[in-house]
Amino acid sequence: MTTSTQISHIQLQYSHTIGRGEQFGPGFTYPIQMARGESDLMYVLCRSSEYRPEGTRIAVCTVNEEYVNVFARGVSQQGPHEYNFEDGSLVWPTCIAIDSQQNVYVSDEWLNRISIFNKDGEFLGKWDISEGDGDGEINRPSGIAFDKDDNLYLVDSLNHRIQKFTKDGRFLAKWGSQGSGDGELNMPWGIDIDRQGNVYIADWRNDRIQKFTADGEFLMKFGSSGSGEGELNRPTDVAVDKDGIIYVADWLNDRIQVFDTDGSFVTLRTGDATVSKWGKDKLDANPEMWGERDRAEGLEREKLLWAPSGIAVDDENNIFVCEGPRNRIQVYRKQSPTFAGPRL
Repeated sequence: MTTSTQISHIQLQYSHTIGRGEQFGPGFTYPIQMARGESDLMYVLCRSSEYRPEGTRIAVCTVNEEYVNVFARGVSQQGPHEYNFEDGSLVWPTCIAIDSQQNVYVSDEWLNRISIFNKDGEFLGKWDISEGDGDGEINRPSGIAFDKDDNLYLVDSLNHRIQKFTKDGRFLAKWGSQGSGDGELNMPWGIDIDRQGNVYIADWRNDRIQKFTADGEFLMKFGSSGSGEGELNRPTDVAVDKDGIIYVADWLNDRIQVFDTDGSFVTLRTGDATVSKWGKDKLDANPEMWGERDRAEGLEREKLLWAPSGIAVDDENNIFVCEGPRNRIQVYRKQSPTFAGPRL
């Protein structure tokens, strides 16, 4: 007989909101994902929209919303509303990850490439890979994550598989095929790796999370289609903290959900946003906007999550939820869990 310890209660305490809608300077334009850098730095991947590509970029700020800089703009010098397809630019970026040297890697599903920058935003290079379904070829890459050895795991979304590469793009391994059985995938999107090297995948079209060993052996799954507790509707991302607690961006249910180490539902949050520091600065500079907010009907909905696309957790138990349509990141902090004792 085996036993496990069940986590009976986890509290997510709302901390603050980061961001405001801006094409330039302090602010985001459809932040789709973020990655924590060294110290308090965070790199926020802004996807923007097809009619405003100048907002496509990586915005760098601190956890406390201090603006640092931006790089990898998607806009062309040929015109303010034209995409730039040259090296070092972004078109439809999907995910961002940071290696042990603080270099920044970005997947781009339109360009089918991985771009690499240093921590200050200088373009270092790209992977020389082809579109296709052969070993090392990709078709609409989405989630990316590094393991402790600086190997990069890539969610090869339209090939319905996971691929493993060295940090310079040399193919190492692959697993997965299209389907709904154990270990099969259907348009997977998000990814994370825990401290034991296990790989978690947001299996988007199958409305579930799957867990694999570093070599692709299926370990477990949880989630099913729906809007009840523990059910998912197109999960876009997954994050695992240092205690093995699992966080899921439940995209079409407009919420985040928390699961314990065996995939059992623990709690969920639907949003608690307040006006960010950047937002307050803009409102203070335009006092009439405060009055407009006071007169606005339904403003209480502003606190709610709307289509959260990315979720990340750092070693201080801060949880960051990227909320593209509202151009912001809601930040929570996990409180120490209590334990219900052994479970037979």
